[in-house]
Amino acid sequence: MNTYSIGEVARKMGLTVEAIRYYDHAGLLPFVKRDSGGRRRFTEDNMQLMQMILDLKRAGVSIKEIAYFVSWRMDGDDSLGQRYDFLDQHEKNLEDQIQTLEKSLSYLRFKKWYYKTALEAGTEQIHLMPDSTQVNPKTYKKYQSLINSGKSAKSLGDK
Repeated sequence: MNTYSIGEVARKMGLTVEAIRYYDHAGLLPFVKRDSGGRRRFTEDNMQLMQMILDLKRAGVSIKEIAYFVSWRMDGDDSLGQRYDFLDQHEKNLEDQIQTLEKSLSYLRFKKWYYKTALEAGTEQIHLMPDSTQVNPKTYKKYQSLINSGKSAKSLGDK
């Protein structure tokens, strides 16, 4: 079975050696064995588990929570339910974050269109209520009708 040094793993996975050491000290790599000289030796299986750790981290899971997950993973089938519940909860968290981000993106695209059309008109007043700094509800309706007609929200704000 081929094994790899920490440097080789770092290069293959696009990490720094320091990051891998940090993960090890945080308890995320209990599955990695050491050679007689005390150096970590990684297998392909280890790298697959490390990829899982990186994916969980990218999903916003804290190092502490990942350590729990790795521990459960090491427990084998006894922890299948815990792992399922853990992933189910984090899936819900990500879906909530995505929904929030989509709302933010939608708002930013509206504002890009708003300012693009104001620039074209030479004034922001085209979007405001008379004698006010409040956006005219007709502005929102016009934007929404453009979206409903099949226009891409992203392209509406592009110059």
